Amino acid sequence: MDSSTGAAPLMGAVDYAVFAGMLGVSAAIGVYYGFCAPAANVEEYLMGGRSMSTIPISMSLISSFISGITLLGMATEAYLYGAEYGYVAIGVLVSAIINAVAFLPVFYDLQITSTYEYLEMRFGKSVRILGSFFFIIGVICWIPLVIFMPAIALNQVTGVNLHIISPVVCIVCIFYTCVGGIRAVVWTDVVQTVMMFGAVLLVVIKGTIDVGGLSVVWSRNFESGRLDPPGLDLDPTVRQALPSLLLGGAIHWLFIAGVHQIMMQRYLALPTLTKANIAVCIFTVGAISLVLMSIYSGLLIFAKYFDCDPLTTKVARAKDQMLPLLVVDSLRGLPGLTGLFVAGIFSAALSSMSTALNSTAAVVFEDFFKTFFPKWRLSDRKADLLMKAVVVISGATCTALVFVVERLGSAVLQVSISLGSITNGPTLGLFTVGMFFPRVNSRGVLVGGLTSVVLMAWLSLGAQTYQARGDIRFATKPFSTDGCLYEFDRANNGSVAVTVDYHNSDVWTVYRLSHLWYTAMGWTITMVVSQLVSLVVRPGEDELRPGPHLFSPLVRRWLPKEPLDKGYKTVEMRVISQEEEDRRKLKDVD
Repeated sequence: MDSSTGAAPLMGAVDYAVFAGMLGVSAAIGVYYGFCAPAANVEEYLMGGRSMSTIPISMSLISSFISGITLLGMATEAYLYGAEYGYVAIGVLVSAIINAVAFLPVFYDLQITSTYEYLEMRFGKSVRILGSFFFIIGVICWIPLVIFMPAIALNQVTGVNLHIISPVVCIVCIFYTCVGGIRAVVWTDVVQTVMMFGAVLLVVIKGTIDVGGLSVVWSRNFESGRLDPPGLDLDPTVRQALPSLLLGGAIHWLFIAGVHQIMMQRYLALPTLTKANIAVCIFTVGAISLVLMSIYSGLLIFAKYFDCDPLTTKVARAKDQMLPLLVVDSLRGLPGLTGLFVAGIFSAALSSMSTALNSTAAVVFEDFFKTFFPKWRLSDRKADLLMKAVVVISGATCTALVFVVERLGSAVLQVSISLGSITNGPTLGLFTVGMFFPRVNSRGVLVGGLTSVVLMAWLSLGAQTYQARGDIRFATKPFSTDGCLYEFDRANNGSVAVTVDYHNSDVWTVYRLSHLWYTAMGWTITMVVSQLVSLVVRPGEDELRPGPHLFSPLVRRWLPKEPLDKGYKTVEMRVISQEEEDRRKLKDVD
């Protein structure tokens, strides 16, 4: 940043070349797997033939959910509110353990393509469609946020309009996802994960050296209260307390790492459960590492600008542009490094978007097309065209919604958790009651899931509306402009500092609940309502008790020992059907 004008420097030609190179490599991988090594059938396009290698899948898992929301949003979180969010790493670890012992074995034993196939085996087609619908809504809410984050980053360091950046990058992503299938997605994720780690490490090391070392970062943040531990407050309206970070964070990440189609589709692309569990471990270590490095990046931003807040002086035009501002300031004069950072941020976005689009194709084909058109037998060629059309249409829709996201007033990390919780909690609830509560029937779970998603939509959208209007504001850590060496409009500054939590007297208390509790609330509502309705409403005449393989290993020992029933026969019939299909193919070849 030019200390005399307060203007951010732009990227140079070498930086643009590095950024363009990342996009070019991603597109080239798509071209290879789309034209040189094309998928032979649907199973290959969506699951990689269930023979993928552990390390690439693990890196794909990391890049899928460590998006620009993590790299930029968590840095902003630490700058504005302190390092308290870093305690969510404990919740990430807990969720990984629960996933490995409770959920993953069930999905792996069934060898399904869409996780929502499980819901049909357990409850019937109507619940499967409900879960799939929740997934589509979740993707539509999440992907625009994922793309918006790096777009504002590049806007900060180049001045290029984000309305131009977003479509260009999305077109590249849609292209390689469309033509290459899951193998292209996974291998571009490998490249992009390396770019992500490289970008974050570059910022952390160079930025720490510039401010004078770890001791300076520590002392400046300690004096400002940014290193204060979260309180033990049980008040759910406290934005970040230890209970909400640990319990709320664990439940939120349990959905992400445990039952989400995007993650589970990659686990099931591995040949054995042992390799899938290894992938869970690698993903957990990588995710926690990037979370903690992102939090440290936010502390580093404050150490750099502790006496001249760029938000107050309007050098940074949005909250989530703070990390890009630090990057261009620290890496000025080092050709290519700013471009590497921008490429890393966009890599995080592209990997998340591509995996979401590939999983959307799986859900639409397996859950919607096959359910509503069971008599249509598509050839591999027509099925391939259908899935590619889904990728293009859903990708274009998400790209268009990026322009809606920029109107939201809160930090993007908070917006992401809040909007995602509309479907995250209810979806996790569907799978939890299915795997842990044998007496819950299909009618109960339908009412529970629908009730939960309606209530969570009302809560989340209402809270975001109040926050965007300024009727709800959360206390930030202090900022200063006493050390600014450039002129700015002190009368009309852009300060975001809030000394204490504020809310308009007309705002109902429920809208002030911490966003960290949202997923847990949706999960709880689904489970409670499902069980209550199941106690009152009898199951349908054709609904029988499901078989033991549809329950988590943690509860199977307590299940009543009964003959095989409808739920288990569904799985058995699926295996037999696959065997018959394989025999037919061999016969045709002969």
